[in-house]
Amino acid sequence: MSEDLYSERPLFGGAISSSFPHRFQDVSNIRQVPDHQEVFVDPSRDESLIFELLDFKLDVGDNGSAAWFLQDLATEQDAEGCTSGVVEAPGLRYKDLPATVTTAVGQMVYLANLRLKEVGTDVLVTAYEPLLINPVSESASTVGAGLPVPATQSGFMQMSEVFKLAVSSFKVNDWSLFSGTAAA
Repeated sequence: MSEDLYSERPLFGGAISSSFPHRFQDVSNIRQVPDHQEVFVDPSRDESLIFELLDFKLDVGDNGSAAWFLQDLATEQDAEGCTSGVVEAPGLRYKDLPATVTTAVGQMVYLANLRLKEVGTDVLVTAYEPLLINPVSESASTVGAGLPVPATQSGFMQMSEVFKLAVSSFKVNDWSLFSGTAAA
């Protein structure tokens, strides 16, 4: 059983919120992060969680959207392979319309695409966990090189569970964050 403490965390000035472990630190306290992103890291495990607001991709179908975004990311990073599926986020509705939520998992990466069509936005929730830490990487001095210790052996929630929690608890508190919409 994990001893990881978690709570609902404000994102984008509190307009959005999501729950994830306290061990994830806000990167904007350390360096500049683009306005359309919220980035959190656990420096002791070299894991990260990213929330990103993008313009809605009209040419991408709902059912395969997460796989499309993951493939786009994989191509950018010379990675390959993914599996995908659809999940429910019952608390994520604009007016009475539910959002479409698809997920994709690749090597080291978990990605969900929350499609907020009514406000023209694709939300990406991306979680990264290392498979192997290169001895010459910046992280090696903090985390150690080689295979990371499994999260459960360290008393932490597995990254797959952190990802599921962050996606399933994601909610919009102030729809006026999205240009051209009124608060609902």
